Amino acid sequence: MLQDLDTRIDRPTRRATLPRTVALPAPGRLGAEIPLPPAAADRVLAHRAAAGRILDGADDRLLVIVGPCSIHDPVAGLDYARRLADAAAGHDRDLLVVMRGYLEKPRTVLGWKGLVHDPALDGSDDLPTGLRVGRRFLRDVAALGLPLAAEFVDPFLAPYFADLVTYGALGARTVTSQPHRQLASWLPLPVGCKNAVDGDLTTAVEAIRAARAPHVFPGVTEEGTPGVLRGAGNPHAHLVLRGGASGPNYDRESVAGALRRLGEADLPGRVVIDASHGNSGKDHRRQPHVVADIAAQVAGGGRGVAGVMIESFLEEGRQEAPLRYGVSITDACVGFPDTLAALDLLATAARRRRLTGSP
Repeated sequence: MLQDLDTRIDRPTRRATLPRTVALPAPGRLGAEIPLPPAAADRVLAHRAAAGRILDGADDRLLVIVGPCSIHDPVAGLDYARRLADAAAGHDRDLLVVMRGYLEKPRTVLGWKGLVHDPALDGSDDLPTGLRVGRRFLRDVAALGLPLAAEFVDPFLAPYFADLVTYGALGARTVTSQPHRQLASWLPLPVGCKNAVDGDLTTAVEAIRAARAPHVFPGVTEEGTPGVLRGAGNPHAHLVLRGGASGPNYDRESVAGALRRLGEADLPGRVVIDASHGNSGKDHRRQPHVVADIAAQVAGGGRGVAGVMIESFLEEGRQEAPLRYGVSITDACVGFPDTLAALDLLATAARRRRLTGSP
């Protein structure tokens, strides 16, 4: 029956009804066009290993993932990266500072999807240009010696950037997705799994268990062809507490509850806490308060806190057009002075925890 139906459809007409397609470069070709220098590639591997040791509790520093909600202006982003690299160097005994270099933006319904999708900010959706602009930006930041974090929104795009990234994230909207869990299993870097938008931890815990297991799944090869990818399982998939509709979950009691849930699932008792999103009530001005609470837990010997996430840019807040330099166009961020204060506070907390003998 299906065969008969197929013969009744004019093939050229059927093809003509499909939207026009634009070819993308293969991941390997883009990598050759915008290569990561060998010394920088070695640093990426070293940073991944260091982040893994922190998540294991073998390194008593704090992991701090900090930076713009999303990158929309590579010039301002690189300006921020240079300033952050200078600040991070002064805290390297106590913190591993990783910059948010988020090129994709998940949307609840509609909106700007990130630098890769729309680099001109005009709705033109020029992905070939976006891929090049995005990879060049990440390459330039990595060349500074600053570790990078990325949220992997579209699994198809991961091979274009994964070699530049130290830390990956599955967001609250994608953590339930099987393709994203499989991708996390394949990525050779720590991946944080955020709790769901409603605040429930169940899907994140399930995602961690899935990501830590091996998977075989279809994907895109370095040559740009469809292929079979084999994920060995990610030993550093972990929980990120980001709050939710049910309220914040950065406080001591919520962290203790999350650690119990991880223990019940036979998972390591280590979490990263997001100071933004549901934990700040989407008010960037509350992030310093959240960071101070987390720092107090760490300074008190709280061994379950492995890291902190902060949304930060050159200037505080967010904006619509006309655009101002160094201000986020997506989630509101704290400004750079508050960022420096947060790093100082977290470094002090890590030193105090070290004195207690608890990593």
